[in-house]
Amino acid sequence: MSTEAGGMNTDADHAASRVAEPALPRVHASVVAMLAAAAAQAPQVEALVDGPRRLRYDQYLGCVAGFAARLEALGVRGERVATLLGNSIEACVAAYAVLAAGAQQVPLNPLVTAAELAAILDDARACVLVVDAAGATLARPLAQRLGIGRVIEVGAHALRIDDAPAGGAPAVLPRSPEPDDLALLQYTGGTTGRAKGVDLTHRSIAVNVAQREALLPGRRGDRILCMMPLSHAYAMAMGLFLAPYCCGTLVILPRYQGDAVLATVLRERISVFPGSPTIFNALLAHPAFAATDWRSVHTCYSGSAPLAAATLERWRDAVGAPVYEGYGMTEAGPVVSFNPAGRPAKPGSVGVAVPLTEIEIVDATGGARVLGPGERGEIRVRGPQIMRGYRNRPDETAQALRDGWLYSGDIGEIDADGWLWIRDRKKDMVIVGGYNVYPREVEEALFAHPAVADAAVIGVPDAFRGEAVLAYVVARREGGVDAQALLAHCRDRLAKYKLPSRIEFRAELPKTSANKTDKAALRRQAAKGD
Repeated sequence: MSTEAGGMNTDADHAASRVAEPALPRVHASVVAMLAAAAAQAPQVEALVDGPRRLRYDQYLGCVAGFAARLEALGVRGERVATLLGNSIEACVAAYAVLAAGAQQVPLNPLVTAAELAAILDDARACVLVVDAAGATLARPLAQRLGIGRVIEVGAHALRIDDAPAGGAPAVLPRSPEPDDLALLQYTGGTTGRAKGVDLTHRSIAVNVAQREALLPGRRGDRILCMMPLSHAYAMAMGLFLAPYCCGTLVILPRYQGDAVLATVLRERISVFPGSPTIFNALLAHPAFAATDWRSVHTCYSGSAPLAAATLERWRDAVGAPVYEGYGMTEAGPVVSFNPAGRPAKPGSVGVAVPLTEIEIVDATGGARVLGPGERGEIRVRGPQIMRGYRNRPDETAQALRDGWLYSGDIGEIDADGWLWIRDRKKDMVIVGGYNVYPREVEEALFAHPAVADAAVIGVPDAFRGEAVLAYVVARREGGVDAQALLAHCRDRLAKYKLPSRIEFRAELPKTSANKTDKAALRRQAAKGD
């Protein structure tokens, strides 16, 4: 959308949305203040459901206040606290408590390997690491090696942070952080394969919650399913931060499992269903899908990866609820655009920009020339939700943030009605089931095997996961290594979702005139099945 606080850009030559901008609803000082407001307005409403465990909003805030006080006593204010937690009540309480204690949360994905985790923790320099039983074995030796002063294990057999305070006394939160204090350090992949830490402030996160709410207003008392990792920006925006804004209930599943999802939709009367293309495709193929009663669901969201129009239509026809597709990135808080509720969706489009946000299409080479409607180029974004920068990466920050704009690296176009369409990626990034996979990282894992002489990785379409990782390998000698041995080698170095789905051996890889691997040629060969 081409609107911002100062007015509307009406230059007809620019590829920018001209859709009338909805009013921005209430913006809280922080998401912690948002949770406190929900506890004041709806103290007895069910806030969190985690299997048989349930917390009301007054209990939720009490747990957050109690754990925040523990953290503050450890001197975390102004520092970073990392959380390595599976989906649970503990993950929700810990996230808000870290923010309430004035620290910057570093949410870590439990699926990463020890090597990946070590690199992130070394960059983040957290003073405290909060883990559950599943992550403790992996985390404790790393924390000792990296000099992290305190590891706090939470859960049934360790420190309980989900126990509601006794006596009904009102929760007392620590001193509120300032809106421009850092709130999140969220790691996302880099073009070099190394994870980059995105610095986001309390203001940027809180504003983005309201921006999303303007296009997709929640209904008071919504029951929202959360099955994607709560360490992921999408799950945080469309689950963790969505529920308190509408005084709704967040129903947590440890992970996606088809049987459990279908049973939970029915048992918990789910009304809001955030998903991804992988999840939608898997459920449509599930033998119990057609027999499931979906009448409680009134809204579905799709994010993390592009959703095929055919899948969207099949889902909408079967469930009877619209699927609103959007676009975002960790660096943008994360929500940039969405198909707005109450208007006919455009299948394949990621909608219009959220309020106070400009989206432009510029030439992909220099990034300075603004293109017209229907022209393809790099997407750049400007708004109050944009990151402050990458931690410890001044050069990459300067490349991404130029003249107030965030350059996305994605290729898209804006149509004559102002709707955004994602067409390609400037980067080589592959999105597997909503997770970013960077080919360089996979290639480096392959190159670490002594039998590999050359390797190249690309993404190829996959009906189930959106995209899959395809690796081309040149062995040092014929028969020196097979695909299974290489996969076993990679499993020690890469998270499961980063593993190649297929490895093809070649005598040589195509090269450009500069003697670089010609990935465009490999993509053409893969498309033809060569």
